[in-house]
Amino acid sequence: MWSVTGLRLKANGGSGMRTPLSGDAKKPPASGVHKKMTTRTALNCFMRAAIAGAGIAALPAHAVTVGTTDVTFGGYIKLDAMVTQTDGGQIATGIGREFYVPGLTPAGVSDESANVDMHARQTRLFTKTSTTLDNGKTIKGYVEIDFMSTAGGDERITNGYSPELRHAVMTYENWTLGQTWSTYMDTAVLPDSLDFIGNTDGAVFVRQGLIRYSTGAFQFAVENPQTTVTPFAGGTRITTDDNGVPDLVARFNHSAAWGSLTLAALARELAYEAGTINDSALGYGVGVSAKINLSGKDDLRLSVNHGEGLGRYVALNASNDAVVSASGDLEAIGVTALAAACKHHWSEKWRSSLILSQLTVDNDVALTGTAVTKQVESVAVNLINQVADKFLVGVELRHANHALESGRDGDFNRLQFSAKYDF
Repeated sequence: MWSVTGLRLKANGGSGMRTPLSGDAKKPPASGVHKKMTTRTALNCFMRAAIAGAGIAALPAHAVTVGTTDVTFGGYIKLDAMVTQTDGGQIATGIGREFYVPGLTPAGVSDESANVDMHARQTRLFTKTSTTLDNGKTIKGYVEIDFMSTAGGDERITNGYSPELRHAVMTYENWTLGQTWSTYMDTAVLPDSLDFIGNTDGAVFVRQGLIRYSTGAFQFAVENPQTTVTPFAGGTRITTDDNGVPDLVARFNHSAAWGSLTLAALARELAYEAGTINDSALGYGVGVSAKINLSGKDDLRLSVNHGEGLGRYVALNASNDAVVSASGDLEAIGVTALAAACKHHWSEKWRSSLILSQLTVDNDVALTGTAVTKQVESVAVNLINQVADKFLVGVELRHANHALESGRDGDFNRLQFSAKYDF
């Protein structure tokens, strides 16, 4: 078993003498000078030997070819350091402390002192594959993980967190199959933010299993269904998993020199079965989003989404999809989500974004009670320095508010520093 120690390659348990990877150890180099094998030389030789033995051909930058499959590796490392202050109580330890989650901002009466959190959980790893099949066609795959919202781990000693599956998706001709961004979501209008999402209050943000067909500017998809429900008169959210029909999405995309435009429509079954309750209702959503190129590298990103039963698709489920009536019927909850972001480059290396977002919920308080979310909104501004091609640092300031139907609300203020290294 070979190991590299210092500047010499040694065999474990051996005498510690220098040993080349190949050739006669007693035979000197052709020049008559016995050269030292540096760590880099040894590793390069080892990698060449291992790759040759495995039948893998090297490709540029983090890529290899295995048989008829090209494999590319990449990702980034990101540090987030935040100071957060809320005036309605303390955000519980968890995802609300690690990135902005509108529905978790306390709306009470307890003014909370500032809290400091630092983590690297957004660090992300991905693998891309492209395989030439025996029919001459190509199938592509993409798998991505991070550590952002998984359970387990703590902040006492090791800060160890489990990986989380973000994407696992394949594309073949016009078909996309697997888990990835919902077809109803337009990723082009996500802002240039240091936060995990940025325009969270007004953003459509969903990853789920789907089957999508794309043809020209149009996309059609069936996607994994799920319903979140508010009990009659309010209470803990119910996640039903009782759907018998997939969510249906149709989308139109238009790109031009000025930017891009997306129109999307969603139709859903909302379903709940428990005890004497066995009901379903229709949910829907319509959305318009656009990314508009301004002078230079500047741009404007806009989105509007409205629907009933759209709850889990927007603002990280700050509002549920439906509520149960006194008679056990299921009624969809209406929501309207708005988001806008303007990015401006001050110079080649310095840039800023101003980000505004809002979700308004049309609750029937006779059914939901008054302890449910009425509105969430936020404004954020940042300053980012692109130190080098694959390295940036920046600061972001965010102010948010979470209002309940009862009239109570809570403010959220956060100063965030981030550093990100792409590889």
